[in-house]
Amino acid sequence: MRVVIAGGHGKIAKLLERELAGRGDTAVGLIRNPDHAAALRATGAEPVVCDLEHTDVDTVAGHLTDADAVVFAAGAGPGSGAARKDSVDRAAAVLLADAAHRAGVRRYLLVSSMGVDAAPAAGSDDVWAAYLSAKKAAEQDVTGRDLDVTVLRPGRLTDDEPVGRISLARHVEPGPVTRADVARVLLALLYAPATAGLTLELVGGETPIADAIAALTD
Repeated sequence: MRVVIAGGHGKIAKLLERELAGRGDTAVGLIRNPDHAAALRATGAEPVVCDLEHTDVDTVAGHLTDADAVVFAAGAGPGSGAARKDSVDRAAAVLLADAAHRAGVRRYLLVSSMGVDAAPAAGSDDVWAAYLSAKKAAEQDVTGRDLDVTVLRPGRLTDDEPVGRISLARHVEPGPVTRADVARVLLALLYAPATAGLTLELVGGETPIADAIAALTD
């Protein structure tokens, strides 16, 4: 399987790239900064410099040649303002969907966030509200396309060691989940095409990943 990952230098993306490479699949990471290329090669991925904030659909589609799937794991990151939440978390996800359609790549995994359906809590700052709004808008746009889309909404992310046991469903109670387990769930979803059309929330839990994925399509 050849998988193109937007936000290829992110923490979840690099973990997913290692998982794909470990299976003998090909991971292609789209990165904004060419200085990050070596880090991607260390995961077994092929780095491609492509700034999704400053490119066009034809250029991105060209990077998707022969891809079996795309994963949007990009984000504006901490310290960015409301404008970049929109230009990355929403607009870049939409651009990747446009490019996937043009390149004939149907499978699209969108990494979103738990909480996008709820109004920001009292006292939340404007940037957090903009982040949730951008993620929700990306979901609405991408899931409305003629693509095989699965939306994954992880809970609070941690850098702990993977547990391998999760809670995964359309709605789950809020909680933490390791980035490593998120990457492993993304890998499992790539190999579970019947999950297309689902929006799933993910936290740590008691169910092995393979069983949790299988239960979605029983």
